[in-house]
Amino acid sequence: MKAGFIERSLRKLAFESDYASGAERIGAGKGLLQGVDPRVKVAGLFGLVMVAAASRQLPVIAVLFGAAFILALVSRIPVGRLAVWIWTPVLFFTGTVALPALFITPGRMVAALGPVSISAEGLHSAIMLLSRAETAATLSGLLVLTTPWPAVLRALRTFHLPVVFVVILGMTYRYIFVILQSAFEMMESRRSRSVGPLARAERRRIAASSVGVLLSKSLQLSGDVHLAMQSRGFRGEVRLLEDFHAKASDWVWLGGFAALAAAVVWWQR
Repeated sequence: MKAGFIERSLRKLAFESDYASGAERIGAGKGLLQGVDPRVKVAGLFGLVMVAAASRQLPVIAVLFGAAFILALVSRIPVGRLAVWIWTPVLFFTGTVALPALFITPGRMVAALGPVSISAEGLHSAIMLLSRAETAATLSGLLVLTTPWPAVLRALRTFHLPVVFVVILGMTYRYIFVILQSAFEMMESRRSRSVGPLARAERRRIAASSVGVLLSKSLQLSGDVHLAMQSRGFRGEVRLLEDFHAKASDWVWLGGFAALAAAVVWWQR
């Protein structure tokens, strides 16, 4: 029997909630990167992201992607989750952007699809763009999946990122799950009061009303949360129960990240 509108919406919301809980479980695991100081991971992985984005040679990008893949394996990040959470979305969105380059970039023709032709230069440009995006997203995913979100925010403040930016990141992250939970409860309540399949007009009405209610609740909640935080003395700084303490192994990791980035830059000279 074909699932109805409410059932599909509930499955989608449950999937998003599972994504968040899965990321938190991985971050609290016993993998290799989980034990590295968050400040070292922020500096090292962001540095490799910038190197990957500026790379001009495909073998160099392949080396960085291979290093990121190995780090994911030793950090006990399931390959299936990487494929679903990172690689597939990046392939879809970046591939959509890179696809026109195959046909509009002038150069030597390597294939023809009816009235249009694919140039070697266009193919190379599309592959470079896609490989850079996949590598940068994988490296960024390593940071997020192996580090609790409050620790990431605290590490960003260590590098003097503006307080406003850090607060926006933190509140956005929390609000996503609050709104998801509210939407899940609304759909569950609606399903418990519905009998049989809904007409298309009714489905559209439910979707529109749900969006309006969620917007109203989020605006009200934002004001309440702001007043509660202000009354408790919050001024933007991220506080943790345990402060960061770099170990000797963390300095080794930082040196390794720096050496890899330097080697990649030297390779492309």
